[in-house]
Amino acid sequence: MQLNQATDYAFRVVLFLARLPLNEVASSHVIADRQDIPLRYLQKITRQLAVAGLIKSYRGVVGGFALAKPAQEITLYDVIVAMEGPLAINHCLPDGKACSLHHGGDCPVHQSLVAIEGRLKADLASVTFAALAAKSK
Repeated sequence: MQLNQATDYAFRVVLFLARLPLNEVASSHVIADRQDIPLRYLQKITRQLAVAGLIKSYRGVVGGFALAKPAQEITLYDVIVAMEGPLAINHCLPDGKACSLHHGGDCPVHQSLVAIEGRLKADLASVTFAALAAKSK
């Protein structure tokens, strides 16, 4: 499993915004320049992050972007779900009926992967952008 480039850029955007002083807004040009993200790509990413409720966009001369909620309430898991969709390491996990052998929850591989996926989600959800911002100052 590998996260796509847009998700990596989304991590950069949220971390950049988490480092800003409270109520400060950053323009898309500043974010693109400082995070080395192509501006057109940044627009797509910020749209997805805004739809997910992780960032807010502000229009006008002093417009730009800011976090939609405190950085301690935004996790790596939140950004991954916003950019990639629900996390499932195998197609049978969200729907046991998707098993081509029709084993569903009785399959020992399924049971193991459910446990692994649960730990992965919990680990990703335990890393907040406030903690990441504090480490990178």
